[in-house]
Amino acid sequence: MDKIPMTNSGHAALAAEYQRRTSEERKRIIEAIQEARAHGDLSENAEYSAAKEAQSLNEGRIQELEAILALAEIIDVTKLTGSSVKFGATVTFVDEDTEEEKTYQVVGDPEADASSGRISISSPIARAMIGKGEGDSFEVAAPGGARSYEILRVQYV
Repeated sequence: MDKIPMTNSGHAALAAEYQRRTSEERKRIIEAIQEARAHGDLSENAEYSAAKEAQSLNEGRIQELEAILALAEIIDVTKLTGSSVKFGATVTFVDEDTEEEKTYQVVGDPEADASSGRISISSPIARAMIGKGEGDSFEVAAPGGARSYEILRVQYV
């Protein structure tokens, strides 16, 4: 499989989630299952069913994290330079219609969180920005029609 590009902070966050899920969540869920078993008949025990479902979801996420971390290619953004947008760039751009400014860092898929200012490199807006520099305009197809943006600043921090 292909490597998954990731920043240092994104890798650290996923590793911390993996650690928490394997050490704390597993124990908590096992205790909840044991407590629910103690209540007797398992066929009509909602607590037992809920705990087993939580266990299944937790184990699924642990497997997903193991795969992501195994394929992670950590890219140190502080060592990147340049004037055009690429992975790791923190880009400030303005909507040419509303004059609204936004700043996002272009990161790997598993660490993307637009509400925290991190967008996936495979997102439509990031794909439209790749290779562009300060002062360049780009267009993104949106549900309400195409939107035009102008890049104000490209930084690697």
